[in-house]
Amino acid sequence: MSATPRVIRTPDQRLRVFVSSTLKELAPERRAARAAIERLHLAPVMFELGARPHPPRELYRAYLEQSDVFVGLYWERYGWVAPEEQVSGLEDEYNLCPPELPRLIYIKDPAPGREPRLSELLDRIRNDDRASFKYIESPKELQVLLEADLAILLAERFELSRVATAPAQPLVPEAPAEPPALPAPLTRLIGRAADVEAIRGMLASGARLITITGPGGMGKSRLALAAAADPGDRFPDGAVFVDLAPARDENGVIGALAQALGVRDTGDAPLADKVTTALRDRRLLLLLDNFEQALPAAPVVTALLAAAPGTAAIVTSRSLLRVGGERRYELGPLPADDAAALFVERAHAVRPDFEITPENADDVARICTALDGLPLALELAAARVRVLPPRELARRLDRRLPLLVGGARDLPERQRTLRATIDWSAQLLDRPERALLAQLGVFEGGFSLEAAEAVAAAVPVDGEVVDVLPALAALVDNSLVRQHEDADAARFSLLATVREYALERAQQDGTLDAVRDAHAAFYLALGERADAALEGAAQHDWVVRLGADTGNLRAAVRHLLDRRDWPGAAQLAWSLYVYWWIAGLLGEVRGWMDEVLAADEPLDDRTRAIALYFTQAITFWQDPAGTVAESLTESADLFHRTGVDDGEALALISLALAVLASPRPDPAAADDAMARSLDLFRGSGDRWGEAMAQVMLGRVALLRQQVDAALAHFEQSLELARDNGDELGVTIAQHHRGWARLLLGDAAGAASDFAACLALSSRLGHAEGIAYGLEGMVAVAALAGDARRAGRLLGASRSLRERTGLHNVPAFSFHQLFVDRMLAAGGTAGVDAETFEAAVAEGRSLPADQAVAEAEGLSP
Repeated sequence: MSATPRVIRTPDQRLRVFVSSTLKELAPERRAARAAIERLHLAPVMFELGARPHPPRELYRAYLEQSDVFVGLYWERYGWVAPEEQVSGLEDEYNLCPPELPRLIYIKDPAPGREPRLSELLDRIRNDDRASFKYIESPKELQVLLEADLAILLAERFELSRVATAPAQPLVPEAPAEPPALPAPLTRLIGRAADVEAIRGMLASGARLITITGPGGMGKSRLALAAAADPGDRFPDGAVFVDLAPARDENGVIGALAQALGVRDTGDAPLADKVTTALRDRRLLLLLDNFEQALPAAPVVTALLAAAPGTAAIVTSRSLLRVGGERRYELGPLPADDAAALFVERAHAVRPDFEITPENADDVARICTALDGLPLALELAAARVRVLPPRELARRLDRRLPLLVGGARDLPERQRTLRATIDWSAQLLDRPERALLAQLGVFEGGFSLEAAEAVAAAVPVDGEVVDVLPALAALVDNSLVRQHEDADAARFSLLATVREYALERAQQDGTLDAVRDAHAAFYLALGERADAALEGAAQHDWVVRLGADTGNLRAAVRHLLDRRDWPGAAQLAWSLYVYWWIAGLLGEVRGWMDEVLAADEPLDDRTRAIALYFTQAITFWQDPAGTVAESLTESADLFHRTGVDDGEALALISLALAVLASPRPDPAAADDAMARSLDLFRGSGDRWGEAMAQVMLGRVALLRQQVDAALAHFEQSLELARDNGDELGVTIAQHHRGWARLLLGDAAGAASDFAACLALSSRLGHAEGIAYGLEGMVAVAALAGDARRAGRLLGASRSLRERTGLHNVPAFSFHQLFVDRMLAAGGTAGVDAETFEAAVAEGRSLPADQAVAEAEGLSP
C-alpha cells in the first residue's frame, strides 16, 4: 500500500482566510479585513472574489473546504433566505465551517436595528467555545484587531507549546467574580420612604437610566443606596456601587467602573471595551454616584447601556446628564417633621440625652427652616448641640447664614445654603482644625491617620505643625470628616461637597500646591516601603492596603505628571510594579509612561528605562511593526547602565517573551536572555524575581518540547515561592507544574496541582488564578471523557474571563487541545457533542464558587 502523499505548498499556496458576512452593509469592513489578511501575506477567501458560474451555496461550501481560518463579520442584517432554505447564507456559512477551523468573530456595535434571527445566531456563536469573538465600531479597528489576532493565531498553531507565550497574570484580590456588596450606611434613612418606592417603581416599569438630581447634601447617594438595596427579580446579578467623585472625564468614569466590576486593565485592548464585555450579558443595576464632576462623559453611560440590555443605572448628580433615555427624579428637602427627626437623631451622636421639649421645639423648627431641610446641613448643625443649646444655635444661624448666602449668588439657593452651613461650621473651629480641613481636601477616596500627619507636617500653620489627632477628632465630631473602621486601622474621608469646600479653602490660602506636593511625597515614600514587601509574605496585606489608596496613588502620579516630574512619576510606577500587576492596572500605568515618553524632554537613563519597560512589556504579542524587542533591549541596557539589576532582569524576561512571540521566533535568544535574567536575580538576592525567571525558563523548555526540563524549572519556582511566602507565586508555579504533569501523562498529579491553585486563588479572591485552575480541570475532565463537566467548567471560565477583562490576553492553558481530542473521539468514547455544547452554556451562568466546588471534585 502506497504512503499518503506529502503536501508541499508552493509560494502561491498561502494560508487561506475565509471571510463571512453580509455584503452591502459591511462593505467597508470587508475591505479592511482583506487589507489586514493581505498585509500578513495570507490569501483572503471572499464571495465577491470567486468564480460566478457556480451556485452560491456550492461556491462558499467549496471555499470553506479549502480554507484554514474562518472570519465572521456581523452587524444588523441576517441576510437573504433562499427559497426552500431554512437559514440565510450567512448562518449556513457558519454551520458549514469545518470543526477544526479556528473561528475569529467580530461583531459591530452599536446595532440598534439588529434583526432577531441574527441576534439568535450571535447568541449561539457566543456559546461556541471554538469561536473567539470581539466587538468593533469601525473598519480601522477591525483591521488592527484582525491583523493582530491572525498573527497570534499563527504563532499559537506553529507548535503545541506555542500556546505558552504570555505570563500568568493575577487579578487583584479586591476584584471578586461576583459584584461586591453595596456600602452599608451607618445610620438609618429618615423621611425618604416615598422616594425609595418611587425610584423602585421607575425601575420596575422598565426605566434603564434614572438620574437623581438635587443640590449637594440633599441625600441623593443615601436614597440611591436604599433604592438599590433590594434590586428585585429584574437584576439577579445584584447591584454595584461606583464612586465617581474622583472622576473628571471619560477615562476616569471607565476606570471607576472597571475597578468596581473587577475588570483588569491589562493594556491589550481599550478598557471601555473590556467593561462593555463584562456587562454585555449581565442583568445588573449600577449605582453611579457623584456624576456631576464628569458630565462630559455621560455618553459613556448610554453606550454601555445600549451594549448591555440587561443592565440599568441609577445616577446621582447635581445636574442632569442630558442624554437619551434619561429619566429624572428631583430630590427635594425633607418635610419639617422629618427634618426635625433627623436633627434629633444626629444630635444623639454627640448628646445621647437630647430630645425635643416644649422649651426648645420652636428653636429646633427655626434651625430646620433656616437650613432648608437639607440633610447634610442639618447634620452639621446637630453636631454643635454638644456645646450650643438650640436657642443659641438658632440665633447664630439666623445671623450668620443670610450674610454667607448673599456672597455666593452664582450657586442655586439651596446649594448656597449648604455651602454657607459648611463655612459657618468651619468658622467655629479653631485655626489648626480649619487648616487641617483644607489640607485634607487633597485626598482621593479616603486616607489614613499616617497620611494626614505626613501632609500636615509638610505644611505648617503659623510656623507650627498641626497636632493632627485632636484636630482630626474635632472634624469627625463636627461631621466634616467621616471615620470608617478598617480591619487594622481607622480610615477617614470627606463627602464630595465638603472636599470641594476644603480644596477651595486651600486655594484661597495659597497652600494647595504645597499640600499636593506633600501628598505626592507621602505616596512616593509609601511605594518605597511597599516595594520589597510586595514580593514576600506581606504581599496580601500590602495589596489590600494599597487597594484602599488606589485613588490617592492615581492622584499622586497625576500631580507628578502635571508638574513634569518625570523621575518621580516613573519611580512611583516602578516601586509598585507588583501591585499594578496584581491589581490589573498595568494598562493605566502604560498610559502614564506613554505621557512621559511623549513629553519630548530629556530623560535620565533610569526614568527612560522604566517608561520603556511599562510601555512595551505588556504588548509583546501586539507587535506588527516588530519594535517591541528593540525597545525592551534598550530598556535592559539603560537599567544595566544605571545599576538597577532587578529592572534589567525584568526587561530581559519580557524581551525573551517578545522574541518568542515574533514572526520569526528565536528560542536560542530567548534562552540567553532568560539565563542572564536568572543570574541577575540570583546575584541581587531577589528570590521573587528568581521564581518568575524559573517559570519563564520552563516555558522556553516547553517551546523546545523538553517537558521534563520544564517540569524541573516549575518545581524550582514553586519551592522559591513557598520559601518566600509569596502566595501569588505559589499559584503561578502550581498552575504551570500542573500542565507539565498533564503533558507527561500524570493526570492525577495535574489535577492535584490545579485543585491547589483553585483553593489558594479562591482564598485570595484571585479571579485569574480561578480561571486558570478551572481551565486545567477542563483538560482533566476532557481527558476522562466527562463532556458535561468539561463543558460546565469551560463555560464558567469563559464567563469569568469576560467579566474580569481577561478574555483577549494570550493565556498559558492547553485545555482546548484536550477538548478537541475528546470531541474528535465522538461516539467511540461515549462523548456526546450536544451534551458538551449545552454544558458550556450552563457553565456560563455558574457562580464561581460553585464552579470551583465542581472542579475540586475531580481532584484525587
